[in-house]
Amino acid sequence: MPDHPIETLMKTAMESIKGMIDVNTIVGDPVETPDGNVIMPVSRVSCGFAAGGADYLPEARRGGAGSGGPGAAGTLPFGGGSGGGVSVQPVGFLVVGHDQVRLLPVDANPVFDRLIDMAPTFMEKLRKVIQGEPED
Repeated sequence: MPDHPIETLMKTAMESIKGMIDVNTIVGDPVETPDGNVIMPVSRVSCGFAAGGADYLPEARRGGAGSGGPGAAGTLPFGGGSGGGVSVQPVGFLVVGHDQVRLLPVDANPVFDRLIDMAPTFMEKLRKVIQGEPED
């Protein structure tokens, strides 16, 4: 039995969306810097999809004496449509260094992020001051 027309519409739309999105859409191609760090862009991908349709009787066959049910081939005419959309938003950059991995967000406060990055160094210096060890 052949697919219903709405199934064909849905398959076509889903294949189109599938063709637009792959793993490189979310985590981009890595770029190596001269100092050996590797930077990868990271994005958020959202997609939506809708499809609908209806079988209908032609006006000449509705309720009149000549209405014998479905069309000559045993199927009703079909009208329908489908659509979809994709949204890609940059989230940040994943920086892989020799001794650390960091996520640099695109839309965050850089001062706050810098303070968080410096917290381990500050805590180590504070520990040395409290214990009376010489600073480097």
